[in-house]
Amino acid sequence: MTIKPSVTISDGKLVISGRTVLSGVPDNVSVSSTTVAGPVDGIFLGAQFQERACRHVVSVGTLRDVRFMACFRFKLWWMAQRMGNQGRDIPLETQFLLLETSGESGDGDDDARALYTVLLPLVDGSFRASLHGNPNDELELCIESGDANTTGAAFTHSLFVCAAQSDPFAAITDAIRAVKSHLRTFRQRPEKKLPSIVDFFGWCTWDAFYQDVTQQGVEAGLESLTTGGAPPKFVIIDDGWQSVGIDHHTCEEEQEPSLMRLTGIKENAKFQNRGNPGEGIKSIVDIAKQKYGLNYVYVWHAITGYWGGVQPGVEGMEQYGSKMRYPSISPGVDGNEPGLKSDAITVQGLGLVNPKKVYEFYNELHAYLATAGVDGVKVDVQCVLETLGAGLGGRVDLARQYHQALDASVQKNFPDNGIIACMSHNTDGLYYSKQTAVVRASDDFYPRDPVSHTIHIASVAYNSIFLGEFMLPDWDMFHSLHPAAEYHGSARAISGGPVYVSDAPGKHNFELLRKLVLPDGSILRAQLPGRPTKDCLFTDPARDGVSLLKIWNMNKYTGVLGVYNCQGAAWSRLEKKNVFHQTGTDSLTCSVKGSDVHLISDAATEREWNGDCVVYRHGDGDVILLLHDAAMPVSLKVLEHEIFTVSPIKVLAPDFKFAPLGLIDMFNAGGAIAGLYYQVQADASSLEMGWGLVNQSNGASLQPTENRGSSLVGSVHMQVKGCGRLGAYSSSRPRRCLVDNADDVEFVYDASSGLLTINLETMPEGKKKLHSVVVEL
Repeated sequence: MTIKPSVTISDGKLVISGRTVLSGVPDNVSVSSTTVAGPVDGIFLGAQFQERACRHVVSVGTLRDVRFMACFRFKLWWMAQRMGNQGRDIPLETQFLLLETSGESGDGDDDARALYTVLLPLVDGSFRASLHGNPNDELELCIESGDANTTGAAFTHSLFVCAAQSDPFAAITDAIRAVKSHLRTFRQRPEKKLPSIVDFFGWCTWDAFYQDVTQQGVEAGLESLTTGGAPPKFVIIDDGWQSVGIDHHTCEEEQEPSLMRLTGIKENAKFQNRGNPGEGIKSIVDIAKQKYGLNYVYVWHAITGYWGGVQPGVEGMEQYGSKMRYPSISPGVDGNEPGLKSDAITVQGLGLVNPKKVYEFYNELHAYLATAGVDGVKVDVQCVLETLGAGLGGRVDLARQYHQALDASVQKNFPDNGIIACMSHNTDGLYYSKQTAVVRASDDFYPRDPVSHTIHIASVAYNSIFLGEFMLPDWDMFHSLHPAAEYHGSARAISGGPVYVSDAPGKHNFELLRKLVLPDGSILRAQLPGRPTKDCLFTDPARDGVSLLKIWNMNKYTGVLGVYNCQGAAWSRLEKKNVFHQTGTDSLTCSVKGSDVHLISDAATEREWNGDCVVYRHGDGDVILLLHDAAMPVSLKVLEHEIFTVSPIKVLAPDFKFAPLGLIDMFNAGGAIAGLYYQVQADASSLEMGWGLVNQSNGASLQPTENRGSSLVGSVHMQVKGCGRLGAYSSSRPRRCLVDNADDVEFVYDASSGLLTINLETMPEGKKKLHSVVVEL
């Protein structure tokens, strides 16, 4: 038997599972299906050139009538999404390309199912690749080193094309896994240790104080949140704590404002206790942990030390060999962000630590912080490294040295893997991310920029499709007291990442925060990176004027679905910035199904679950029964949103059905259900199976009914995190409910909707920190 490869190039066509994706593939494009680790399910493309150069651009074929979603860098630091169906629509600096192909339907023998494939431009030796389209609909591969002295003419593994699958999310994971097997330079998200901050509520000082942050300001913020009932368990002391200064030779007439550079490892005077200056930053760390009960303190620094790097020759840091270097912006980045050429870093340069000394630099900095009780770092400005590779072997080699040093220092000094990557969306860094497990997912939250809010939600969701394979996406801080606070806060709740605010002291919306934070400072974090639903992957919810964005995630026993109207603003390819564009004021409508939560079947305890779900609408408390493949309409205006908890229905016996919902006053209600067990009486029409049951009933009506007898049919055992209103769907009124093995507790049952609620008045006690709840039916 001969097994044919599913991805081939023949007669100038790239064919995937019998479907032509690219035509007119040039002869100088090379093909390989093997890596040092062996064959993979897909092919690698490269190219041969007649002359050596530090930058090459080659067409890999013409793309037409194929829907795509691209993640591209619209700024040096950040990616955003773009959709289209022809090569000319693909932006410069595309780093991830998801394609949808459909089979022919003429003769009835072709498989007309949609299939999905991924194109990943890679690092190839000392070169890094990206994609873009041209006016002739050709897909072009750009391969560049960032150093005029680092040249090449032959490339073999610059672009990976994965085999097609019917599941787009599985196709993406498998593609990244194949690339990992080839490069052996990074690990995927599930292989990394997540820092503990991701399961707690936090506060960041940035939007509260910006660079004017002080020790007194940090304490004021912690006190304000704690006394209001939303106690943060971690704080990020952002930019403003370090010792920085301007170049000594800078005159006021020369450059305004002057770029600051790092002048010392230790904190500045704002973070030195007046009574004991030698205590340094340890003073605020101790206050945070001992007075306000925080578990973790992080601080900010740039990957180069500070925005302007390390000041060359500064006393006490001579050993790091910092030298002035001036960024060289690649043509692709310049095409999307032309203003970067006049940026202060580009014009005034950066003091770059000698790559051979950078581990010593990180280790001294991190060891000092760790000794003071700091638990981790937010490492910013990471993509600047790609602009500094000239004379150092190129951008890829420089990134490799810096990231390996950073990983080693974090591993040594912060045992909880305390690091957040920021301004880090280039693949130079992603493909060397062995240690870092959390990455900022998009450009900043801008509280004073009204154009940014819808753009932010769309960007974090689509970027998470790609970034979430490497690290847990962090959807950034937000303000709880803000016109778009619920819009932002609900998205953070279903993101699967950390939840933290940047409120100024005294400026909080505690009603909103109670939907995010439990009284002990923990959160109900979803299990995966939040991502757009399958039917949203190729629609443009920011630009097309008709689409809503649906974001799905999973809890252990439920799913969660967020719907957002993100229309009206987007990055403009012509103006090279985020702009408002014309959009209607009327509501847009989409349909919501249980299967929109892509892995919802994983939450079902029945092996042969039939697809029936209960949906709880957070906004108005409605309980909706959705049979398999049934859909309900959702209508939203711009900046409106809705959150749905989706729970598979369990059939204990005919007319006895149940679905846990969780703490229904919180955005991610289902995240509270930590354990679920069903016991069914021997005469009930079902078979008990460990932590679930295999349904053998005849699928009777899902409408709620009164319990027609007093005999026990079965019981539902739940382990619940937190406190508040515990909700569930029950098709019949429970006989009784018990909490923590106590006597019967009061409950409320709405026979018209089937909504059962039990008030868990206090946080659970004991080591497990879980309530034990039993519902007898």
